Amino acid sequence: MCGICGKIYYDRQRPVDAALLEHMASRMHHRGPDDKGCWTDGSVGLGHSRLSIHDLSSAGHQPMTNEDGSIRIVFNGEIYNFEELRNTLQQAGHVFSSRTDTETIIHLYEEKGFDCLQDLKGMFAFALWDAHKDLLFLARDRIGKKPLVYAKTSDSFVFASEIQALLKDADCGNELDSEAMHHYLTYQYVPSPYSIFKSIRKVPPAHYVVVKRDGITMQRYWQLSYKQKGNRCSFDEYRERFGDIFNKAVAIRLKSDVPFGAFLSGGIDSSIVVAAMSDMLDAPVKTFSIGFADEEYNELPFARSIAKQYATEHREFVVRPDIVESLPRIVQYYGEPFADSSAVPTFYLAQKTSEHVTVALTGDGGDEGFAGYERYSAMKRTAFLKRLLACTPIAALGKRLPNGAGRNSFIARVKRFLRALEQPPEQRYVRWLCHFDNDMKNSLYTTSFMSRIRESDSVDFIVELFKKALADSALDRILSVDTMSYLPEALMVKTDIATMAHSLEARSPFLDHTVMEFAATLPPEYKLRGFTTKYFLRRLSADYLPAGIADRKKMGFGVPIDRWLRTDLKEMVYDVLLDSRAIQRGYFNKKFLQEMINEHMTKTYDHCYRIWNLLVLELWHRIYYDNRSTHP
Repeated sequence: MCGICGKIYYDRQRPVDAALLEHMASRMHHRGPDDKGCWTDGSVGLGHSRLSIHDLSSAGHQPMTNEDGSIRIVFNGEIYNFEELRNTLQQAGHVFSSRTDTETIIHLYEEKGFDCLQDLKGMFAFALWDAHKDLLFLARDRIGKKPLVYAKTSDSFVFASEIQALLKDADCGNELDSEAMHHYLTYQYVPSPYSIFKSIRKVPPAHYVVVKRDGITMQRYWQLSYKQKGNRCSFDEYRERFGDIFNKAVAIRLKSDVPFGAFLSGGIDSSIVVAAMSDMLDAPVKTFSIGFADEEYNELPFARSIAKQYATEHREFVVRPDIVESLPRIVQYYGEPFADSSAVPTFYLAQKTSEHVTVALTGDGGDEGFAGYERYSAMKRTAFLKRLLACTPIAALGKRLPNGAGRNSFIARVKRFLRALEQPPEQRYVRWLCHFDNDMKNSLYTTSFMSRIRESDSVDFIVELFKKALADSALDRILSVDTMSYLPEALMVKTDIATMAHSLEARSPFLDHTVMEFAATLPPEYKLRGFTTKYFLRRLSADYLPAGIADRKKMGFGVPIDRWLRTDLKEMVYDVLLDSRAIQRGYFNKKFLQEMINEHMTKTYDHCYRIWNLLVLELWHRIYYDNRSTHP
């Protein structure tokens, strides 16, 4: 893994400052501590920080060039099929000077141009300068495992792996994007193409960008289709096909010139990965698990049973984090507000794992590919309930119920539930995802802040993805939406930042695009059978996982934030969220904030995720926004 950055001025006579690129690359030292390089040629410049995985020699130094120096590239990621591509390219006459996947991209681009992306199997973000065509070509992998952000100014285009690096460039504005913050409060992340800063945008997954002196174009090059089901097969036939595809996905991720292991949570997905690795390796798999003293959030016994069955070299870490000290540090690494609380255990797991290996395989993507979240069965239940209630007088009950004594009264909740049943499926689905719905935002926002985002509805983000879904069934449409939203915007961001903070590379076989494409071809009932989530993987794994693992209810990678907010973080919550500095930003109604915090502290209502969301937002302001001239 690495950090990449660069800049191009539209005016050929204006030179890029090499010192700027040095500063940008240095800001991403954690992404690539092994090497750093910068290259400038007049109005164009590229920067790179390297974490060495393949060809540890100086031959892997970046920016890398072709034979005549007409092409330069900076690359972040791994191309798993680079050896196969390299052999084909050598047969076509291309000459290589290293054993890196980076150089493979250069020659593949020489051979196929922008279509080179179709041949790449892996996770990547890269920028390639073509001097002959006078253009900059940037691309991001299909699923969005590797980040890529950019800013367009009046006279330049600048890009980087992380927002923090872009902020080193004074040409990049640092005005907060109110609409992006509005979406963050709904989803706990800022969705692409937005960033928390107005001038900075994200390249969406499966897109490439071409920057020329006279303009910028962006194009999608891949989208998962759920419509190509083919002939229906038996379970055994699907299992055989999956086994072949998945084992290949695992095998190519075991290629490395540095030590590697696997995260093991004790859930189905990571257990399947470890089982496959154990069958392929002569030495025991190095596995790593993390747990908390709070038993409700401790999966270590399940992970231990997997490790025992496959005789792995297993390490467990029980953490008792000083969350008051560690939370601001974690917020700083993410660069913009990010409130997925599972970032905390992921951060600690990556920290501990990096002390032993440089690469770790994960089970990320199994839930989105094979329908593992409880919200999928919940949507099916509500659809069934809606059909049932439509035949009864209860359907009109919501309109006849009197107003409850308060927003959180039983009657008010029933009215909201019945009103939700009347909504279209895509709007009902948003209710399972959001932290703050529109009703709560109306109470939370000040009149001033409301006026800034009045024309924006965060629900539209998901509704538009439903429209873009290449799927026919209700379940497949939801899976498509999650694959284009929650997976890249939350799960991949969480994993990438947490692992790269500790110079650790994470690889997931479930996110191989051939595995994702196989999952998309499965009939919906093989993914969600009745109300049983992840049916295919549960049945598949029952034969080789310890008893009870395949049938376990999904636990999630959670932390006790509800308790933390009432104990360890209680003082911080009051001091930070109700402090004059926070209130004077003019975003939120202090009275409503006070009521919400008090309801949570007295256990009147569980607002833990909303308060966590707001706490992360305010901490981010203090780290980045209040010190815009001296960004960390």
